[in-house]
Amino acid sequence: MQIPTTLKHKPVIVCENYQNIDGRSAYDSETQGLSLGLAQWNDRGTVDISAKVWRHTGEKWSRQSEELPLHRVLDLAILIARAELHFREAYRFPKLYDDSKPELDRIGLQGDAMTVSVCVENPLIDEDIKLFRDALAKDGELLAERFSVLARILAEAGFLRG
Repeated sequence: MQIPTTLKHKPVIVCENYQNIDGRSAYDSETQGLSLGLAQWNDRGTVDISAKVWRHTGEKWSRQSEELPLHRVLDLAILIARAELHFREAYRFPKLYDDSKPELDRIGLQGDAMTVSVCVENPLIDEDIKLFRDALAKDGELLAERFSVLARILAEAGFLRG
């Protein structure tokens, strides 16, 4: 299914078969495509690019389609990678995290830092973190493949230091 080009987000680079590779939902996903293009929030005289996740209900393009600035896509990738790294060693903690120090990392970005923490404000965190760990483990192969591809592309682009 072709991604619409008549909406406010103007696709430039697309993946129009995302439903075939959408993790456990592959071949049965309402997420039909991904695109990089001109952001829908552009004002006259300014141009930003964004990534968009295109969902289709089977009848029409969904309002649940999401558009994200590229830096947020990368920030999400950083957050996913950091969570994956935490859960490799989380078994050492009875609650899967150190409840006296729920902050996992501060990752420097743009002169400040992204603070990555376990959400201890969640009243069900001790149950939810186990569910999260199990879901992350269940998707381990899917994520590992994507991490490997990302690492290879980053290396080819010269972003990895050797």
